[in-house]
Amino acid sequence: MSPQTARALAAEGIGSFILFATVVGSGVMAERMAGGNVAVALLGNTIATGAVLYVLITLLGPISGAHFNSAVTVMLGRRQDWLPYIVAQLMGGIAGVLIVHAMFDMPLFEAGSKVRTGGGQWLGEFVATFGLLFTIVVGVRQQPQAVPALVALWIVAGYWFTASTSFANPAITIARAMTDSFAGIRPVDAPGFILAQIAGAWAAVRFSNWLVPPPSAR
Repeated sequence: MSPQTARALAAEGIGSFILFATVVGSGVMAERMAGGNVAVALLGNTIATGAVLYVLITLLGPISGAHFNSAVTVMLGRRQDWLPYIVAQLMGGIAGVLIVHAMFDMPLFEAGSKVRTGGGQWLGEFVATFGLLFTIVVGVRQQPQAVPALVALWIVAGYWFTASTSFANPAITIARAMTDSFAGIRPVDAPGFILAQIAGAWAAVRFSNWLVPPPSAR
């Protein structure tokens, strides 16, 4: 393994660790402080997630591309990088969930119990992931310097206008099935989310390539 590859995998691992820990940890903190007000809890969860996405993409984008998302890796990464990137994302992300459990004195290992299933939820994940990949592809080609902000803002918006609260990421869906907290999902519901995410990502890349062709195709 080359030093460049090692650094890229390390960036994906630490980035996923921080991102997933922020999503789950801010959910735990927000729920505990919101006094039963779900809207306030979701707002706290949203702000923290958007903020950390901007930081991570800005810092780690030049090293690994700042995927932190297996749908992004499969649709936009190099084929030879798929498996190591996805493994790094899952390992880092799961470690992030475990450290949140430790910080908040929760059981270290647990399964999600929050019901997230049905056509509306799956459509929400399709839309959320379509929008994320659309934002990345078109953003890179039109306003590359703005991509960290564009991605963070899309996820912030997606938390509020999609029925599923915008997981938009197969890796984080798996990690969130391992926490019985505000951000959790029942393991049995995760496959439906992941299939919708993959479909949304595929559709977004096809549409984006038609709308704004890559420079080599213009």
